[in-house]
Order: sequence, then structure tokens, then C-alpha cells
Amino acid sequence: MFTGLVETTGKLVARTPRGPGARFRIATELGPLVLGESVAVQGACLTVQTIVEGGFEADVSSETLKRTTLGSLPLGGRVNLERAMPLGGRMGGHIVTGHVDGTIRVRDKRPVGETTFVAFDLPPALARFVAEKGSVTIDGVSLTVNGCRDDGFDIVLVPHTAQVTTLGDLTIGSEHNLEVDLVARYVARLLGKDGSADDALLEKLKSSGFLG
Repeated sequence: MFTGLVETTGKLVARTPRGPGARFRIATELGPLVLGESVAVQGACLTVQTIVEGGFEADVSSETLKRTTLGSLPLGGRVNLERAMPLGGRMGGHIVTGHVDGTIRVRDKRPVGETTFVAFDLPPALARFVAEKGSVTIDGVSLTVNGCRDDGFDIVLVPHTAQVTTLGDLTIGSEHNLEVDLVARYVARLLGKDGSADDALLEKLKSSGFLG
């Protein structure tokens, strides 16, 4: 489990095909690392396969290559990195699994004072999991939804986030990894695909302030 607070960035320095997947070599000062531990790379949970001088290697499955932007990441491309949160560690962002739900594209980007307003297009299948003032993870970064629509949502980047993560490099039309909020995913599951739900569950959600 992760929190969406990026520790540092790294660079993809090598990608070696392995069957339908690939092995990535990431250059980074992140550490000390342990063989077999989990690291979120641009929001995707990968396992440290080999520790090398100046970084580590991890195997990336064909599913991950297809579902995320890692398959199109160029050599030399920067990636956000976060090690799994230790038990009892500080939860600075929100609960992040490192399981990317899909990719989104930047629709608009403009400065607002010292911050940056960014609007994203959102696939219809994921729209119900995104709510105003809720949490999303973009390229491994925990962010608060500023506003949302049926076909998109927007966030506001503070200077620190833009400086220490790859989100400072966002451009209109660029593609990014999205993980929706884990709690939203389970609530949607409990409510049922057809919108039906147990009356007691609905009442509990309403009394807790999750439903109007």
C-alpha cells in the first residue's frame, strides 16, 4: 500500500523485452531498497527484482504495459517513485494500491496565481468513482479533485507538487495514469451495478455524510 506522496523521481534507462512483458531499469537514489519490495513507479506497483548500482530493475507485465503509460514511456523519461508505506507509518495522502485503473489526457492547463489549474478528460466507465473534493492518484501522486463533470475533472497543482514530481511537465494532450479512490470503488461495488442497494447500507452512508 502507498499514500501517493512521491519520495523522489527516477529515469527509465533500459527496457528489455521479456516475452509479452519487459524488464525496466530505473536510475534513482531512492533507497535503501530490498529485493522483493514494492515500489510505485509512475503510479504502478512494481516489485524490485534486482538492485543495481544507481537504481533497480523490475519486471513489467504485458497487462501493465497496456493499461498504463509505462508501455510508451521513452528511455530517459522521468517517473515518480514511492516505496510502500511501513506499518504504522504516517498516512500523508490517501490509500493508494498502485493498481492503475486506466489512463487520462490533459484537456486544459493554465496558471492561477502561483498554482496551476489542470483539467483532464475522464473515461465514462470511471466517472462514477470521481467526486468533488475526493481523492485521485495521477502518476502516483495523491491529489484532491477540485471539480468534476460527467466527462472529466480538474485539480489544482501547488508549486511544491509541480517541482518535485513529474506533474510539473504536464502538457495539453499528454496521457497519464489514473487510480481512483479505493473507498469509492468498494462503495460502488456495494451499491450494485444496477444502482440497487441494501436499505440499511444506504441509511448508514447517508448518516455518515457520504450520500445526500
